[in-house]
Amino acid sequence: MNPKLSLLHPYPFAKMATLLADSEAASDYDTIKLGIGEPKHQPPQFVLEVLANQLNKVQNYPSTNGMPELRESIASWLKQRFHLNSISTDSQIIPVMGTREALFSFVQAAIDPTLSNANTTELGLEKNGDESPLIVMPNPFYQIYEGAALLAGATPYFVPCTASNDFKGDYQSLPNDVWERAQIVFVCSPNNPTGAVFDLQDWQALIELSDRHDFIIASDECYSELYFDNPPMGLLQACAELGRDDYKNCVVFHSLSKRSNLPGLRSGFIAGDSALLKPYLQYRTYQGCALPLHHQLASIAAWQDEAHVEHNRQLYAQKFDLWMQQLGNQLKLRRPDAGFYLWVQVPDQFTDAQGDLDDEAFVKVLYEHLNIHALAGRYLSREVDGFNPGKGFVRLALVASVEESEQAIARIKTLFE
Repeated sequence: MNPKLSLLHPYPFAKMATLLADSEAASDYDTIKLGIGEPKHQPPQFVLEVLANQLNKVQNYPSTNGMPELRESIASWLKQRFHLNSISTDSQIIPVMGTREALFSFVQAAIDPTLSNANTTELGLEKNGDESPLIVMPNPFYQIYEGAALLAGATPYFVPCTASNDFKGDYQSLPNDVWERAQIVFVCSPNNPTGAVFDLQDWQALIELSDRHDFIIASDECYSELYFDNPPMGLLQACAELGRDDYKNCVVFHSLSKRSNLPGLRSGFIAGDSALLKPYLQYRTYQGCALPLHHQLASIAAWQDEAHVEHNRQLYAQKFDLWMQQLGNQLKLRRPDAGFYLWVQVPDQFTDAQGDLDDEAFVKVLYEHLNIHALAGRYLSREVDGFNPGKGFVRLALVASVEESEQAIARIKTLFE
């Protein structure tokens, strides 16, 4: 087996299972699951009808680059949503089987293990025994970024996302030797788990660094449609505003999972620089990744409708309002810029032996005393130089119903009585 597999960390939910292995959920309460970011709102019925009516398409092989009609519907949505001047359906869009699959496979196709050594030698940088390419990513982060990096033979470089940098990460402060080894920079905007959003100034600064050091910006935007007032700016939109309609070195990843409550459809797309997507399409052809035709037809219907997306946003906004009003002071809640997560600082009464806020202790109490499932923030982060930016935080996914949110809030209030 590939020895790089041994480098992979257990997934956060596996770590939670280990933490709670000897615990019992409070039997007085029904279970409320706020730990996993799986949408629970109803998917649009008209999309399910298209899916059911097109099941006979399973007898046909799909093409790797998808139906022209699907790429056209995606292009139309991108232009309208992100105010693009142009986007080519032939060379700048590839349908994929959800963002997770595409994020992973894109890294495998894009990383060149020979470049970093050359740059390091030319610059006369000190050898430290590791000259592998770097993939820069936020910390905390979606773990597929790290796994993709490790299995591609690259090294993850973590940028802490903390209150001091508005949970965006200070990419501009990274030293030049990092940039000279960096081949991909991951951005998650809106961020999972903090809900932070990049603005034009943030994107422009990163694009200028990309121009200077020739790395790819890979923007995971799967939460882009879950916002409150102002639609978050995406990477391609920033490119368009800067007059970069070729989207040089820029790619974005989108999905119907959160936007349309269709996580099981496994439907999304990657869009951006055609010079990157052309070889990536060839890689996907050999990989055998192609969205089934009945999924493509259902996806066309989803991308062409905004009414169900607006309704989805209203449901999340109602729940955020409820949590902020009812628990905003006791839990020191911060409303995110977008997304469906609350990134909650652990209450002061939950500390470890060193006096630090203890997210593991807090999620155990939520489980054992209230039968509420949450996720310890340290499991979404990596410790670097003795600091784990997720430690002392808990992620709550507001995916449960309004009624369950009301119950969860009432239970948590008992901790402060």
